[in-house]
Amino acid sequence: MGELKDRYIRFDWAIKRMLRDKANFAVLEGLLTVLFEDKTQIVEILESEGNQLAETDKFNRVDIKAKNSKGEIILVEVQNTREVYYLERILYGVAKTITEHISLGESYGNIKKVYSISIVYFDLGKGNDYLYHGQNRFIGVHADDELQITTKQEDALLPKYPREIFPEYYIIRVNEFNKVAKTPLEEWVNYLKTGEIEPETKAPGLSEAREKLKYYSMTPGERHAYDEHLNAIMIQNDVLSTAKMEGLAEGRAEGRAEGRAEGRAEGLEEGWAKGKAEGLLSTARKLKSMGMPPEDISLATGLTIEEIQEL
Repeated sequence: MGELKDRYIRFDWAIKRMLRDKANFAVLEGLLTVLFEDKTQIVEILESEGNQLAETDKFNRVDIKAKNSKGEIILVEVQNTREVYYLERILYGVAKTITEHISLGESYGNIKKVYSISIVYFDLGKGNDYLYHGQNRFIGVHADDELQITTKQEDALLPKYPREIFPEYYIIRVNEFNKVAKTPLEEWVNYLKTGEIEPETKAPGLSEAREKLKYYSMTPGERHAYDEHLNAIMIQNDVLSTAKMEGLAEGRAEGRAEGRAEGRAEGLEEGWAKGKAEGLLSTARKLKSMGMPPEDISLATGLTIEEIQEL
């Protein structure tokens, strides 16, 4: 019975299927509270074009777009496989969100702060930490002070820092976490990585996850789709690892003839791109042959419904 009791649904699946439900807000609120070090309450999940995967807009994908009790917008995205222009995609998503949520002719004062949270399960650059945080601060080049702007609010002149307005970015590099979880943040990152939750956890959101995200609470059909999702991720990662090795070898060979650095980068990039494309199509064909609905295949692979139907 221990195995049945202790298996939980991975966050990357739950965020697409379950955490949009108001009854499950407490799970996501717990993660945000721990990350921001401030109790965060979700007022609503915003559904707009920014949540959709548009064929003509390759950067436009956000798993959850939420609004907190202050009216600020929170973007949460989970990414399982490597993308070359991931940083550009984060920037684009934030910029698009800001413009989406201010109407034409509306005062700029109505722009709300945006928080972008990326949970990545691949090697995103070089760094020794599993959590990175960035925000805009304007620092004096010579005085080393932080710029304050005087702004009018409710008929009073108040000082305001640019960081209170400009977006903040969090990147959680899940695979870099290799510690014994002792703090609430560490418990959360351990869950993101392994799907495991300690029975006596006091971390905000994780006790709710233990109740709401039980694997064996899903219907047999839901469990089947979830298991195929995990299989698809494993297949993709295997394909991408092979592509990386092949691209590296090819790049080295070209580098000896045309310049070592340029050839290696080119071969690695081509290997990644080709391997990812072939891996996604192969995975989609396999899932389709197993009878998985196109919508679930789309969630697992990122392909559009039209692309899946043409396989």
